Amino acid sequence: MITPPLSSRIALITGASAGIGQAVACELATMGARVAVNARREGRLVGVIQEIADRCREQSGDERAIAVPGDASDESVIRSMLDEPEARFGKPVDLVVVNAGRGLAGSVLTSDIAQWEEMIRINYIGAARLIREAGNRLAALQAKREWPKHAADIVVIGSTVGRHISPFSSMYGSTKFAIGSLAEAARRELGPKGVRVTLIEPGIVRSEFQGVAGYDEKSFGELMDRFAPVLTPEDVARTIGFIVKQPAGVHVCDALIRPTKQDYP
Repeated sequence: MITPPLSSRIALITGASAGIGQAVACELATMGARVAVNARREGRLVGVIQEIADRCREQSGDERAIAVPGDASDESVIRSMLDEPEARFGKPVDLVVVNAGRGLAGSVLTSDIAQWEEMIRINYIGAARLIREAGNRLAALQAKREWPKHAADIVVIGSTVGRHISPFSSMYGSTKFAIGSLAEAARRELGPKGVRVTLIEPGIVRSEFQGVAGYDEKSFGELMDRFAPVLTPEDVARTIGFIVKQPAGVHVCDALIRPTKQDYP
């Protein structure tokens, strides 16, 4: 029997109740990882865990997934997200996917200013807190392990609009621009310690994200039709799976993924 490529890994995925986060959790689990899933919607996480159990039924009968619900930007929740998997699985987390976030329709001139601080708290401050805590822990872990036999990863979900700012979503895009620069800075600091930091920048992905962000259903639907077929969460998850299964001495630093017909942004 072939050993799954991530059978020795313990993964944490934030924002895993739907969309990209859910798809990544399922992808990493089917590749052999034990996973901890986080989101504020605890009820939705129950369904994700069941999906993982169904997909992994033919693999080891051991527990494959646990839920650590809560606000991913809260420092106490962040500590729990990293502590509980180690307690349950007997090994520390060594693969962290920083995915939790939210969108916001509109530009700096037109977006709802009442939502700015909440978006910045979730998309940037929360991500920075998790990168800090996970980075320190993973660096300490790698110092104890024989490298390059063991990989350690922090995968940060950005966006094409963080690299190619669109005036139609510039406030959201600015948070992804910021997190992209933070990921690169963390890569330069953590890479020499054996910890890979990868930035993933998806283009248009069909999920519930657009509705929550407040995008106009008609106009955004027309945009997706123009670029069809657009990305699915599974497309992004499959890319992340490829990246994290690379040997520890190989670092895919960033990946920008668009639908083939998407010319802008």
